Amino acid sequence: MSTVQWVFLVVAFVLANLPWLSQSCFLVLRCERKSPWLRLLEWFVLYFIVGGLAIALEHQVTGGAVHAQDWEFYAVTLSLFMVFAFPGFIFRHVR
Repeated sequence: MSTVQWVFLVVAFVLANLPWLSQSCFLVLRCERKSPWLRLLEWFVLYFIVGGLAIALEHQVTGGAVHAQDWEFYAVTLSLFMVFAFPGFIFRHVR
């Protein structure tokens, strides 16, 4: 794997854990107490941000050709993003 791929995985891991490790909403709005639903919504939006970053990186690396994907691909990437978020979720709710 190239360095770009490793950096992308680290960024995805950090963004997946961000809602549970931060009291700020999207690192902008400071909240006194974030509800679990707000954390889940923030996590889901960050999933789409990571997906957009992945599409942009694929476009850059392949020279403009972005491969079409079926629903199975997105189900797997959502599951992977969920696994990435596990440490932050455990830190927030089990601690």
